[in-house]
Amino acid sequence: MRYWEDFEVGETERYGAYQVTEAEIIEFATAYGPLPFHTDPEAAKDSPYGALTAPGLLTCAIFMRLLVDHLLLDAASLGSPGVDEVRWLKPVYAGDTLSVRQQALSKRVLESRPEMGLVKNRFEVLNQHDEVVCEIASNGLFGRRDTSGATA
Repeated sequence: MRYWEDFEVGETERYGAYQVTEAEIIEFATAYGPLPFHTDPEAAKDSPYGALTAPGLLTCAIFMRLLVDHLLLDAASLGSPGVDEVRWLKPVYAGDTLSVRQQALSKRVLESRPEMGLVKNRFEVLNQHDEVVCEIASNGLFGRRDTSGATA
């Protein structure tokens, strides 16, 4: 079990390997973002991307799956008070394999709830060429192993 104390500022981790399929791009986009370059492989050829691309929110959903599998299922995770920033830097294509690079930027104990702490992370979603396709700045709440009131 990973607790707030186990996060080290500056620590970087890399994890995941998720291959994006054409079928899931089309299914997700049809339901949530039905633009032709997300839903129609032929129409996508004439788009600025030249091929079918994943909606940005699908990229975020895949990122969340990788984060949950690697960290959150075996952590004292208490959710998140929010995401500060999401940027989509490169298109994600069918056949791309995505992974995550995570860096802890800062952490602090919550004054109002000393049994938990906040960790600010920067996440980069990378494709198989190590190109950053998405950046996410996010905050995670984690239970503390030591609830004696120390704030370090």
